[in-house]
Amino acid sequence: MKRYLQDKIIDDLKTKMVFLTGPRQVGKTYLAKSMLSEFVNSIYLNNDDISDASVIRDRSWAADSGLIVLDEIHKMKNWKNFIKGTYDTKSASQSILVTGSARLDTFRRTGESLAGRYFMHRLNPISVKELAGKMQPYEAVETLNKLGGFPEPFLSGSDEHAARWRMQYFTDIVRDDIMDFSRIHEMRAIRLMVEMLRKRVGSPVSFVTLAQDLQISPKTVHKYLDILESLHIVFTVRPFHKNIARAILKEPKVYFYDSGYVDSEEGIKLENTVAVCLLKHCQFMQDTKGAEVGLHYIRTKDGREVDFAVVDKGVLKQLIEVKLSETKPGSGIKYFSGRAPGVQALQLVHNAKNNQDVQGIEIRKAGEWLLNLEA
Repeated sequence: MKRYLQDKIIDDLKTKMVFLTGPRQVGKTYLAKSMLSEFVNSIYLNNDDISDASVIRDRSWAADSGLIVLDEIHKMKNWKNFIKGTYDTKSASQSILVTGSARLDTFRRTGESLAGRYFMHRLNPISVKELAGKMQPYEAVETLNKLGGFPEPFLSGSDEHAARWRMQYFTDIVRDDIMDFSRIHEMRAIRLMVEMLRKRVGSPVSFVTLAQDLQISPKTVHKYLDILESLHIVFTVRPFHKNIARAILKEPKVYFYDSGYVDSEEGIKLENTVAVCLLKHCQFMQDTKGAEVGLHYIRTKDGREVDFAVVDKGVLKQLIEVKLSETKPGSGIKYFSGRAPGVQALQLVHNAKNNQDVQGIEIRKAGEWLLNLEA
């Protein structure tokens, strides 16, 4: 499968260095290696390999290398100084692609500045859009709900294989990645928090309640959630408010990058799948077009809520409600659409038989609508 970022990255490599990040096993190495043939005398080097690490350290790759792929380079001491020097002294005909897990994005924000030298691309799991021409939209949503969008479990088509992959995946993250951010005695609490979040997808998360359940402080819950976000295990969707500071203080909703890991009924798994597709769309727009788009939700004090709100430059553009089978507009989207003239109001229904408009709300087949996103 040709991944959706390939052509965009190749274009960016002509002018700057490219950083490619994303969750573990989302396909970064596969994507990087698939681009080697697009350049003359390209080389892939993984800093985890002893012989490759020596080549990296000495910069002893061929002088005529067209594309140099440096994987897991952020594990190298003073890696940003190394990258900066490498980029500033490379020949005009050379391109540099730096790839790594979620930690690369975290470490990129600290220390030596690389401003003006690179473009960032975030690779996300497979979505309905990326499956265009490979399976029908309805089938794509069904499979993503069941297996998630990470390439190996998705392409296996097997519930058993996906379950085994998922168990090993989270074991590896706990062993290798979480230890970079926390202490050993915190591991049990973080793992327990993940299990709790699996059952709370789609609902605003109370830090106070989680703290009580875990017998830790709300401040520590914030810290653990930041770790899980940094490792691309979960992502948060925060409430939309014109006062951004107030929105940040409100309770977020938490979704998993892997929809197959959600421990809830089918409607919630569907909501998680839609959330991943919308996040992927927004990040693609940000990374490739510089668009100021964001994904939020809306909720009033009395409990009226819309699942998602897409915002562009701080202005509300879309209200999106997700339903498994219900084609009658929900009370939340009816309430907000009546108070937001000019804003597109959508109810995405997985099992809808047809598309229709009801009281100014567009009732759409979920799979077909997701097929038309940017990524």
